[in-house]
Amino acid sequence: MKRIYVNEEWCLGCHLCEYNCAFAETGEANMSLALKDKEIYPKIRVEDDGKIMYAVSCRHCDDAICVKSCISGALTKEDGVVKIDKNKCIGCLTCILVCPYGALRTNGEQAVVKCELCTDNACGEPACVKGCPNNAICFEERD
Repeated sequence: MKRIYVNEEWCLGCHLCEYNCAFAETGEANMSLALKDKEIYPKIRVEDDGKIMYAVSCRHCDDAICVKSCISGALTKEDGVVKIDKNKCIGCLTCILVCPYGALRTNGEQAVVKCELCTDNACGEPACVKGCPNNAICFEERD
């Protein structure tokens, strides 16, 4: 299965992956108009530990502890992608607590959001990958 991988050595820390992710969610044609003066809640985020910068997003684990821990059944795994059913999520935040990568988060409208590899967008590949100017983020299948 294809997954998002990050080459930390190439990450510029520009946060364009975050903006492209947030923009893909809007369904709008113009990023400036869609995101201007709005707080964004991307499903990927850039972290800086002082030495390197790296993007954090859902790894769609083979044995996803978030799916096992979801008491409402909102998290499921379909075709290798961990997905969330926003209508079933009760906001207990257990999935956020158990994720070893810190890939799930809350936003202003929904209890939990996470990367779903842009399966609900017509991007062809995740928006964060398309928008990375240094090709630090890739979408590929690895062993």
